Parts: sequence; C-alpha cells; structure tokens
Amino acid sequence: MQTQTPGIIGIMPLLLIFIVFYFLVIMPQKKQQRKHAEMIKNIKKNDEVVTIGGIHGTVVNIKEKTFVIRVDDNIKIEIDKTAVASVV
Repeated sequence: MQTQTPGIIGIMPLLLIFIVFYFLVIMPQKKQQRKHAEMIKNIKKNDEVVTIGGIHGTVVNIKEKTFVIRVDDNIKIEIDKTAVASVV
C-alpha cells in the first residue's frame, strides 16, 4: 500500500521556489523601476541627461511623454521619457 502525501506538502517546493524568486528577482526589479520613474519625474530644464542609446544632451523642453534635448549647438532631438538612462 502506498501512502499519499498531503497536498500542501506536495506544493511546498514550488512555493519555496516562488518566494526565493520573488525576493531575488522581482522585488529588486520593482525597486529599480520606482527609482527610475522618480528620476524621470525630477528632470527639469537644463539638466544634462544620457539616453539608453548613449546620446548625451541637455534638456531644453519637457512635454507630456517626451523630452527635447540639445545634443549640439543647433541640433535638438525629441526622445521618449523612458529612454533616459541617467542624469549627469
């Protein structure tokens, strides 16, 4: 005769894996996303930024979903707010 393990003990390893995955992957990623969103919210005119593509520029205009940055004397480009990697 075989004895069957109760259902809760059977899913215990999966539950443990999910908990470890949450603390090692999901939680730090959410923290980083909140930090990035806060950085984007605090960008103001004349801040120097670097995009995720490596373009360095100065913010000259802030729109609802984009920034206009000056990359050279007469060259301005419009980038998505999420494309900003860091503020210099």
